[in-house]
Amino acid sequence: MSVFSRIATQGKLTLGLVFPLESYSGSVAKMENQEKLSKRAEDLGFKALWFRDVPFNDPSFGDAGQLYDPWVYMTHIMNHTQDIALATGSIILPLRHPVHTAKSINSLQVLSKERLVLGVASGDRPVEYPAFNQNLESKSELFRDSFFYIKALQGDFPAYDSKFYGKVNGSIDLLPKFYQKTPMLVTGHSGQSLDWIAEYSDGWLYYPRDFNTLGVVMQRWKDALSKTQQAWKPFMQSLYIDLIEGGSAKPTPIHLGFRSGISYIIAHLKLLESYGVNHIIVNLKYGSRPADEVIEELGEDVLPHFS
Repeated sequence: MSVFSRIATQGKLTLGLVFPLESYSGSVAKMENQEKLSKRAEDLGFKALWFRDVPFNDPSFGDAGQLYDPWVYMTHIMNHTQDIALATGSIILPLRHPVHTAKSINSLQVLSKERLVLGVASGDRPVEYPAFNQNLESKSELFRDSFFYIKALQGDFPAYDSKFYGKVNGSIDLLPKFYQKTPMLVTGHSGQSLDWIAEYSDGWLYYPRDFNTLGVVMQRWKDALSKTQQAWKPFMQSLYIDLIEGGSAKPTPIHLGFRSGISYIIAHLKLLESYGVNHIIVNLKYGSRPADEVIEELGEDVLPHFS
């Protein structure tokens, strides 16, 4: 079974965790004990560890992610785990050259024995674009161009003429080789229509919404897949959780998630599963308890309901 099929199965919901595996205030996390927590998450049965791509700390945005370059940090965590999926949430395609991105994909796939799942996006911090000498107004087109360039680079002696990033004419090759398809999931809309995402991506990464809105979103996703004559493709989303002590504690809202006891978390995830959500990326940033305690409790009390 491929790592992608372990985290994305029709009719089932799985759980992953996004770095930093800790709660913190402000923009910058401490990044302590991440290796130990990663290994424990794998042992407990979480299906994926997610790595964000945040080139700059924008204090007005309020979150600098896991601080490190995602390719470097995935390699680091790869060496502290065995087979859990290493997923990006998400690589900012317009701000990285497609050749470097493709080489990083192939390298990590070979070194990790095929553990990479690639979330991709056009970026949500406009202030970063000038630092890369890229035009924010072109980000939708930049995203598409990079997406297709990366796809082309997976073949032998590729030929592709990019409007923004350069040209290969079949006379040079990209190494190392990884001939299996690396799953590429589009995050949000990334400036694309939902029909485009349904046709060309391997799945859709979205954001937490109330259940009425989620129902509409899921129907639109199914309609787009049908319209573009695609088979089932997974729907995944992030979710901020603050697990508090007292199993029956009722939910209260936090940014893009909720604070509650374990009973409501299970019920909420079961409802997400019934709507067709296939994977939840749990974010612990706004947690009120130590991350090791929360990961342990989620692993022991929640994951058995979704195995």
